[in-house]
Formats: sequence, C-alpha cells, structure tokens
Amino acid sequence: MSTRVPLTLACWDYDRTRALATGEIRPEGVDLTYLSLPVEETFFRMMRYQEFDVAEMSLSSYVLSLARGAPVTAIPVFPSRAFRHHGIYVNADSGIGRPADLAGRVIGIPEYQLTAVVWIRGILAEHYGVPLDSARYRTGGLDHPGRTEKLQVNVPAGVDVQPIPADRTLSGMLLAGEIDAVYCPRTPRPYAEGHPGIRRLFADPRAEEERYFARTGVFPIMHTVVLRHDVYERHRWLAQSLFKAFEAARAAAAARLAETAASPAMVPWLYDEAERARRLMGPDYWSYGLEPNAAVLRTFLGYARDQGLTGGKIPDPASLFLPETHASFVI
Repeated sequence: MSTRVPLTLACWDYDRTRALATGEIRPEGVDLTYLSLPVEETFFRMMRYQEFDVAEMSLSSYVLSLARGAPVTAIPVFPSRAFRHHGIYVNADSGIGRPADLAGRVIGIPEYQLTAVVWIRGILAEHYGVPLDSARYRTGGLDHPGRTEKLQVNVPAGVDVQPIPADRTLSGMLLAGEIDAVYCPRTPRPYAEGHPGIRRLFADPRAEEERYFARTGVFPIMHTVVLRHDVYERHRWLAQSLFKAFEAARAAAAARLAETAASPAMVPWLYDEAERARRLMGPDYWSYGLEPNAAVLRTFLGYARDQGLTGGKIPDPASLFLPETHASFVI
C-alpha cells in the first residue's frame, strides 16, 4: 500500500508546471493528480467550493479572501506573471491617444478585483497620472455575457463601479462606443480577429513594458498557489515538498528554453527571445520564493490597498505565505 499522500492539484498547462503534470517531477511524499483546467474555472471552483487540495489562484482573489478568513493559504510559487500595458484596449474612435485621455471615461473590466485590472489601475495611477476615481468602471463578461464578481468587493468612496446588462459583453459595448476602453488579461475577440474598431492604447506595448521594468524592476505577479487549510494542518511538510517540486519544474522549463537543437515551442526565434529576456531582466527573472519577490508583492499590495481590497492597510508580504516557505535550509 502506498504511503504517499494523495493530492489533487488544479493548474493550467504551463511549461513551468508540465513536469509535475507528466510525473517527471514528483513532490516528495505525494501521489499527485494534476487537473489541467482553464484558470477562470480553477479560481471559481476553488474559491466557491474548495474542490481541490492545491490550486493555482488569482493573487488578488487570494489577498482579498485571506483578509476574510478563507480556508486556504499560499506558498510563494507564481505560475503566472505578465506585464499588462498590452491589456488596455480602446475604441478606435474614442479620441483616446495617451493614458491621460482615460480620465473621465467609461472603462470596461471583467471584475473589479481581477489581478490584471488591479495592476493596470495601479500602474496608470502611479506612473501615468490616471487616478483610480478619475474613470467609471463597468463590469461583465469580455466575450460572453453573464460574468459577475467571484468575491464581494467594497470599492472606495467616490469610485463608480456598476455591472453591464446581463445580456451584453464588454467587447460588444467597446465596439459600439458604449464604453471607451477595456482593461483585461485576455485579448478581446474582435481585436484578435482584426476588427479595426478596437486598438491597443499603447502602439508599441512591448517597448512600454520594457521601459516600465527598467524603471521599476517589477515583473507583475498574477497567480500564486494555495493549499486548503485542512490539508496543510494534517501534513505541514507539504508546504516545503510542494514548493521544492514547483521550483524543480520551473528550473526544468527554464533549461528547455536554452535548447537550440530543437525548439520546445512554436516560436522561430525562441532562443533569441529567451536571451533577450535574460539580458533585460536578469538570469532569474521568473523567480519563486518570498525574498526575491518581496518588492513586487509590496507594489501589488499597495495597489490593492489603494483600491479598497485590503481593509485600509498594506499587508506584510510574508503574511501571505506559509511560514515553512519563508526560508530554506543551508548545508
């Protein structure tokens, strides 16, 4: 009979977690079942029903729920990171040509507390002079109607947030000129299909994102990994076991990016893209762990506080993660 602890992990199909999905890397003492699910499904099912032992989780949803006593806690693993300047889309006839033009406009967002949206609003306020309360926000499904907030939010006084009609989509309203812009992590379908009625705010978002990193050193964190409290309390050693396994899988994916004999992805100049990222961002630009990510986490937590998501104070980044993962042993 196996003495391994059976765990179910829900996480998307990332290159940095694939070795866990295939069983090439196994967490110590664990019999792992890996469910590859779309991130929105994982978040909804974990936050609403705690269906999984371990799950990928929106950083914003986790921070918001942690303050409310949710039965989950995290390890400092960050399977999703992304710059978000490219996630600002505008109606082509709106007259919006620069970030300052967003002030006074109606902005579509999938959810108020969505991590990508928190980053976008925070970056616009801090670096482009677009305060949170300078725009009006409308929530709803991007390309499919009926999306609602996963978690109840208390927005700051003076910030206008309302849902769009249940049968409408943000993409449709943006095309119709009923809203002026959309902040979102996914590409609106009309834009992906080449519709001229929608364009990105920044004509060269990659250059803008690279300048942002050069100025701040911040590579935004989108998702972390959480365990149910009851699972952790039964086996506290799981925190380190899982952290070490995720780190090993991340390192394996990083090594594959350096492969030149045969490309591991359908990107013709993948080797050059990987080398460029290391030149611009340093050799360990996609790090896990508390200490190397403390500055990024503090930036996000400051934005979350300013946007009414943390009860008026900025949490200590260490308070987000299980104590067993705050440091590692040294031989």
